[in-house]
Amino acid sequence: MGEDKKPLLIKRYASRRLYNTETSDYVTLEDIAGFIRSGREVQIVDLKSGDDLTRQYLLQIIAEHESRGENVLPVNVLNDLVRAYTTQATSMVPQFLQTSFDMLRDSQEKVMESMGGGMAMPGLEAMQAQQEAFMKAMTGGMSWPGSSGPSSEPEQGSSGEAEDLDDIKKQLAELQDKLSKLK
Repeated sequence: MGEDKKPLLIKRYASRRLYNTETSDYVTLEDIAGFIRSGREVQIVDLKSGDDLTRQYLLQIIAEHESRGENVLPVNVLNDLVRAYTTQATSMVPQFLQTSFDMLRDSQEKVMESMGGGMAMPGLEAMQAQQEAFMKAMTGGMSWPGSSGPSSEPEQGSSGEAEDLDDIKKQLAELQDKLSKLK
């Protein structure tokens, strides 16, 4: 299991083909997205120069999903991200995004635990892997203080579930408001 903690090394050849060093075969961007969805970390490096191309390829994966109509990022969020690259606020954007996704992930975990823990929500693991990949792409893999696991025990029972869901909705609305104020 320790090997899964080490990133899967993908080498990009001069022909732009991507080579999985563990299985000794060529892979596509969709294959890489699959590795990430299954919880595996990846690192993509240029064979000749040794440059780390991971961010570039993760952003390309996100762009391809968005262009196929799998819209996860609202247009106003994309606009805010573009503005962040052209303003002095760039230094706080990665930390804000990391904290926001940590809160979202923690809230999802609380909902799952309050539903009995054993009940699996279809696609949740894939969504969490996509969130982590997005955050790593946006922050360059940097970790921020305070980005740890769930901070409190979830409430039990149906009223606790409703309260947790309301909390998630409230947090999401607050995040959207904060993102719109970054302009």
